[in-house]
Order: sequence, then structure tokens, then C-alpha cells
Amino acid sequence: MKIGAISNSWGVQIDGDNLPDLVSEAQSRGAQHIELRQTFLGGFETGAEDEWRPVIDKLRSMANEFPDLPFNMAVAVPCLSGGVASDGELFQQALEAAKVVGGDDPHLRLVDPTPQERSWESRSKIPEAAMSLAGLAEAAAAQGITLSIENSGQSVGALKLLVEACQERLSADSGKLLGLCVDPTNQVLRQPETDALGDLDAVPLDMLKIVHFKQARGGQAIPTVDDGDMDCARMVRILEAKGYAGPAIFEIPSHEDAFENLSSSFAYVERLSSGG
Repeated sequence: MKIGAISNSWGVQIDGDNLPDLVSEAQSRGAQHIELRQTFLGGFETGAEDEWRPVIDKLRSMANEFPDLPFNMAVAVPCLSGGVASDGELFQQALEAAKVVGGDDPHLRLVDPTPQERSWESRSKIPEAAMSLAGLAEAAAAQGITLSIENSGQSVGALKLLVEACQERLSADSGKLLGLCVDPTNQVLRQPETDALGDLDAVPLDMLKIVHFKQARGGQAIPTVDDGDMDCARMVRILEAKGYAGPAIFEIPSHEDAFENLSSSFAYVERLSSGG
């Protein structure tokens, strides 16, 4: 795994154009990958919601400052309800941002913040609007961009069903670039009766594009990844057994001590690793 950080952990620290300084600090703490989350980019973005746009030239310059540090973009859009046009300016700008920061392996993560009434238990329960993801994946693949999806209201297993269904509508090459961002703690918080790590274990390695670590106690998020409601030791064992070598992003909450919390979180999970 490539342990990493995400820019929404730095909500307290972001100020104007200081994003490169924050990236540098995360790297000095051991981050091997940075996820750039929309609305937490400071002067490297403009607008909000449908009017959000990345500042492409600034993002390109920042990525060039860190030639050995991989980045991916993350954008919140209603991708599971058909509310995103694959040829629309917002999506195309998000793809462009993913390319300028992603180098040879561009990756755009889509998170749909729309509340979900229930988790899809079978393919027949997936609404046709959600299948519009196939069109987004096709547009991303045409530019060589990996597309991963996340939604905290759907289980990992439900999103796996969606990706499998979309892959059947895509060419083999395009389908390989569509996959999941798996955040088991979101599922523990919203669907505690389910086996989030069992769902993770069932995801094929080639569908697992990115993983998020976070932690909660008593159903509430805590500032670090440590002991808690999520069995991090089991999570690490599952990922190691799969041979997962992709980004493992520590999505810790924004906090005045965010970087100290990041360091302690890295150290905690590294102790759990067989290589630690």
C-alpha cells in the first residue's frame, strides 16, 4: 500500500495558495500519495457545486513541484442519479485536472453525496439512472483516466454490483479503468449491521482502485486512525492478502493538529502491517 493524505483533512490549514506547503508537510510525514479533494484546494479552485472549476495551470505547476509524489483528484457530483453529463464542462474540467496532476496514471474519484434510501441488494434494485456511470467511465477511459466511485449511503457490495453491471456495457479496456474507492468505516457508521470488511474482501483486486482509512468510536468519527469501531488490523490483513499496492488514503477529520494526527495514524497502521 502507498499510504497517503487527502486535502479535506487540512480544512483548518488551507489559506489562499498554501496548498503546496501543506502537500510538502504531508510528504515529510511519510505520505506517498495525495488525494486533492474538491472544495479543499484553496486558491487552486474557484466556485462551488455546479460552478466549481479547478484552476488547471496552478494544479499543473504544483504537481510539477512534486515529481515523485502521485496525486489523484476527487470531486463530489450526483454520479449515481444521472445528474452528470459526460460531455459537460464540470466533468470535463475534472478529467483535465486529474490528467494534469496524475501524470502517467491519472485517476478521478467521484463521490455522490446524495442520500440513499436503501442499499441495493441485487442488480435488479439498481436504478437505471445509476447506470449513467458507464457513460462517465467511457469518457474517462477515452482519455486514459481511471474512474473510481464512492457513496457513503451505499454499501461496498452494492457499488460492486453497479461497477460490474457498468463494465458489461463497456469495452474490456474501458471497463478495467472503472472501479471502487472503498471506505469501510463509512459503511460501519451508516450500516452497522453489515459486514463492511467482508464486502471489501469480496472486491476483486483489479476493481479496487483506492482505499480510505478512517476511524470512529461509538459511532462518531475521531481525529486519528487508531483502535475503534473499525477493525483496522483485519482491514490491513485483507488488503495484504489481496496484494493491494495502490493508494491507502488516511481521511482523518480536519483539525488544528491534523499533521500530528496524520503521523500517528500512519504509525498505527504501519504497526499492523506484516511489513511494519
